[in-house]
Amino acid sequence: MAKYYLAPMEGITTYIFRNAYHKYFRKMDKYYTPFFVPHSKRGLNLKEQEEILPAHNAGLFVVPQILSNNGNDCVQTIEKLKRYGYEEINLNFGCPSRTVASKYRGSGFLAKTEELDRFLDTVFSNEKDVKISVKTRLGRDEPEEFERILSIYNQYPLEELIIHPRVQKDYYMHEVRLSWYAYAEGHSRHSLCYNGELNTVKNIQEMQQRFPQTDCWMIGRGMIANPGLLMELEAEKLKNEKKIQSYGGFSIEKERMAAFLQDICIHYEEASPKEIYVLFKMKEIWTYLMRYYPDHLEKIRKIKKTQTIEEYKREVQEIFTLLR
Repeated sequence: MAKYYLAPMEGITTYIFRNAYHKYFRKMDKYYTPFFVPHSKRGLNLKEQEEILPAHNAGLFVVPQILSNNGNDCVQTIEKLKRYGYEEINLNFGCPSRTVASKYRGSGFLAKTEELDRFLDTVFSNEKDVKISVKTRLGRDEPEEFERILSIYNQYPLEELIIHPRVQKDYYMHEVRLSWYAYAEGHSRHSLCYNGELNTVKNIQEMQQRFPQTDCWMIGRGMIANPGLLMELEAEKLKNEKKIQSYGGFSIEKERMAAFLQDICIHYEEASPKEIYVLFKMKEIWTYLMRYYPDHLEKIRKIKKTQTIEEYKREVQEIFTLLR
């Protein structure tokens, strides 16, 4: 049976978003936190603690993600996370951000294969009682780099290898390089999870048909744009298996979506006294939702211009009044 993971997206998939999604939509098998950058001279800051407090993630399978190119710093951060009860950690070698990659972190670290090997040796030599997975791109500049990178991953007991089949310089513009994911299926000694351009039911079905050996799928931007994506996928599956008599298409009930967004907004208001912070968070989510409501772009643009929470709420209410 296929498993689905919510990808980590900096600033979006916070504990507030994760809990609201888990409450209103098809539950994910795993939720990955936005990355933690190790700080060797101090503990986790308040924002980081808020993200991983067990009370903020009750009932969710949450995997903290670490962004680092220093093995000792990474080990220290893993130890801090273990104190909160976490038994699985993810290492980020996939972030394509230029500011991250320029510091040889995320997918930028893939350009330094010897350092990557030493990094993993340090981590796995010191961490024996925690599961460690990796999220990776194919390389920094060219996909052929992945042959060497995968040979390094194969030396270590990864819990799972999550692959976004692009290189860092592709960012999100180049087509996903599916021949290289197929290479990974044939040469990896680890369980694989596919990540990249899973935006519609059609995308997901095509990838699942192309890669039947893969049973784990990590979804990020597609899930933010359409939180009901997996419900839509399961409705389509029931239709194909003829377990339902008729099928007139699937859409998120406006009541469910309205309650979901209200839940997120309320909890951000509770978490922060700064109205501008709450507005920024909600507008960022609507940037993705624009894809799901293409007939209401003008109204959504009004949301993005709001200056107060009350103004924001009025514009949102007007959109949901217009929806069927």
